[in-house]
Amino acid sequence: MHKPSLIPDFAYDPPDTPLAILHEDAAILVLDKPAGLLTVPGKLENRQDCLIARLQAARWDALLVHRLDCDTSGVIIFARTKQAQGFLGQEFEQRRAQKTYVARLKGRIAGESGTVDLPLGSDWDYRPRQKVDHAHGRPAQTDWQVIGRGPDETRVRLTPHTGRSHQLRVHMLALGHPILGDQIYAPETRAAHPRLMLHAETLSLHHPTAGERVSFTAPVPF
Repeated sequence: MHKPSLIPDFAYDPPDTPLAILHEDAAILVLDKPAGLLTVPGKLENRQDCLIARLQAARWDALLVHRLDCDTSGVIIFARTKQAQGFLGQEFEQRRAQKTYVARLKGRIAGESGTVDLPLGSDWDYRPRQKVDHAHGRPAQTDWQVIGRGPDETRVRLTPHTGRSHQLRVHMLALGHPILGDQIYAPETRAAHPRLMLHAETLSLHHPTAGERVSFTAPVPF
């Protein structure tokens, strides 16, 4: 029997902020997504406000390529033609696209860098939660590197080599240092941190028409 969601009282209150367009040309649009805004519409009626709807109101030809979690901020790319959408989709699928994130973790992590290599799958009893699943999970790898330390937290740069749902959040939890402000995996930190302290800092991939490698950066807001 399916158990209720871990966040049944999730109140969707998206930020009323203008579009932050980092780059645009005839083939692509690159934005800095704010935390608290869905990338695409949610299933419930009051979750239709989302980044792609706002973007398409200003740029009618914007097409989805990938997503960021609602609570994650940072660099996200959209296509402007079907050809560009297909090309960019392959960049992600073939792992030619490279992303880095910055996160603030609970506690002081031991060491300066490392790799988490743990398979992930859905925790069907507690959706939308994901979990480490050695029996049925899909391979997932994340590199981490310490870039700062506080009295009871660690700032890290994260480089995922796969794109599993909640990958960074579950991998940091598995290390014993969940991301601060995570209402699913570290709810005890939510009161002191009004948002998930996870930001997509950089995205690097091949441009769909020019062919050369391009990189985009969104400044870390925390």
